[in-house]
Amino acid sequence: MGLMESFERVGRVERKTFETDISLTFRIDGTGNTSLSTGVPFLEHMLDLFAKHGHFDLEVKAKGDIEIDDHHTVEDIAICLGQALRQALGDKRGIRRYGNSFVPMDETLGQVVIDLSNRPHLEFRAEFPCQQVGTFSTELVHEFFWKLAIEARMNLHVILHYGRNTHHMIEALFKALGRALDEATQIDPRVTDVPSSKGVL
Repeated sequence: MGLMESFERVGRVERKTFETDISLTFRIDGTGNTSLSTGVPFLEHMLDLFAKHGHFDLEVKAKGDIEIDDHHTVEDIAICLGQALRQALGDKRGIRRYGNSFVPMDETLGQVVIDLSNRPHLEFRAEFPCQQVGTFSTELVHEFFWKLAIEARMNLHVILHYGRNTHHMIEALFKALGRALDEATQIDPRVTDVPSSKGVL
């Protein structure tokens, strides 16, 4: 039995605070299926793209204080997703560990580079020309990636090389996140242990 078939790489997280109530399931070896109910339509669009381009299965049920704004809901979903990813990865035995993806979206080029290193860091090199996409505040994109990197304990570099349309820019980054994470989480048949000279990730 191979490494990939020996266990189901899935994480399930529930988080309930005075601000949000979230239930999230993340399956690494999925088919891109999503079930998303968050009250934040633009985030749902981005999460759907992330899952489809990463071939992940993702279910999110979230209720948050969106009557105030979307901040707490977006932040806490990122926290839950990061925690679920760590659960799903287990001891990381046999994974490729690193992932890199460039994604063009019309006039935009986005890039995401990942090291599933257990050393959390976010390098975010992206600026958006608009502060809002619909009712969604674009500053929450940084918030999402930051909290995801911390909770997943990954080294995450998010680079927006160029672009003009804010929707395209954010979409390229979420697609690149999915594709880079897909690469990093793949089982490499040449790797029989944890891919680190330290012997642990």
